[in-house]
Amino acid sequence: MTGTVARKSHTSLPLVAGSSLAGTAVEWYDFFLYGTASALVFNKLFFPGSDPLVGTMLAFATYAVGFVARPVGAAVLGHYGDRKGRRATLIASLLLMGVATFLIALLPPYSAIGVTAPVLLVLLRLVQGFALGGEWGGAVLLVSEHGDSRRRAFWASWPNVGPPLGNLMAAGVLALLGVLMPADAFLSWGWRIAFALSALLVVLGLWLRLYVAETPLFSRERANATGLPVGVVIREHWRPVLLAAATRFGENAGFYIYSLLVITYVTKMLGLSQSTALGAVMVGQAVAVVTIPLFAVLADRIGRRPIYLAASVATIVWAFVFFGLLDSRNTLAIVTAVTGGLLIFAAYSSVIGAFFSELFPTEIRYSGVSLAYNLASVLAGSLAPLIALALYSAFGTGYAIAAYLAAMGAVSLVASLIAKETRSVDLASVNPPGGRSR
Repeated sequence: MTGTVARKSHTSLPLVAGSSLAGTAVEWYDFFLYGTASALVFNKLFFPGSDPLVGTMLAFATYAVGFVARPVGAAVLGHYGDRKGRRATLIASLLLMGVATFLIALLPPYSAIGVTAPVLLVLLRLVQGFALGGEWGGAVLLVSEHGDSRRRAFWASWPNVGPPLGNLMAAGVLALLGVLMPADAFLSWGWRIAFALSALLVVLGLWLRLYVAETPLFSRERANATGLPVGVVIREHWRPVLLAAATRFGENAGFYIYSLLVITYVTKMLGLSQSTALGAVMVGQAVAVVTIPLFAVLADRIGRRPIYLAASVATIVWAFVFFGLLDSRNTLAIVTAVTGGLLIFAAYSSVIGAFFSELFPTEIRYSGVSLAYNLASVLAGSLAPLIALALYSAFGTGYAIAAYLAAMGAVSLVASLIAKETRSVDLASVNPPGGRSR
């Protein structure tokens, strides 16, 4: 099957990209709000104990639980995305995430209801992870499948602006609340305001997604779809799934260390203020928001592999520079460390959407990209904060964490060397292995 598919005249790419960005930013605001709160609030309210580091590790463990649910969400929501449509599935995932986050704002602490508090927190975290499992793939395909193959990396990069933008909003709201109210008031009820704000953001995201049309590629190919999408992906496309997931190891582990673990490291290990850590993360996330589309423009000119290779090498080197700068305890050095790390993340993120979309046929593309994306999130992202804390506890130095991050970058480097360039791929003509059409 060859040829390109024309966009619908009333659905411009800027509008589609804006809709995808708004939705991913809202969902990642919710998801990262939990992660940031794990380092600042949940370790005290839901996992009290004599050892603050143990409480933080338990809080991050519930954070990791959300990642475990993501492959399940990818399989279930990916199925509906490949059979019912990208748009409808994205609306469902956004609603699930918004409701779960709003309910977290209402949870009583451990001191009020005992062990029921962390149990409910874990259950709501599972719902968050399930919803996020189907978000990214649909958001990327909503843009990629509307056309403009010459600038696919650029347009497909906008959903990837959602994670740093959502994290920027989460860190910003928590930082603002922390400044405006006393520490005890913030710990008691102030943090709940940030979670309750999710309801307003969800309304905005839904309004934009309801306005955007279904992708023309899906509309044309849905009649050809047969079988269970996730089964077809596992049976016939497991190699590209594993390869794509491996290219994300350096990006995903790095992102959670640069933007989440660093908050705990700066405040607990270095004994510096919360505002120093949040300020550095906010500067770094702002830089990532701006540079992701810029790197994507470059990827449309020189290809996906060169960006992947450069980012992977940079991850290996910056891992050690990062902790050296942090350990200086100098505010400017800390900001530089985080910003450099998130600049590397931006380079990775500029090509992920286009590269993943170019690996799978239309009729199973939602399931394929979602499984690949979330497999990396489970293996690299979810464990990164826990492994980092365990390494620090065992060796007492950030350079142990640096070695782990460098190893993740090495995995991405090897995968990028194996991967083929996909810049010239026509999404309408991607066939299953062996060239068999469905």
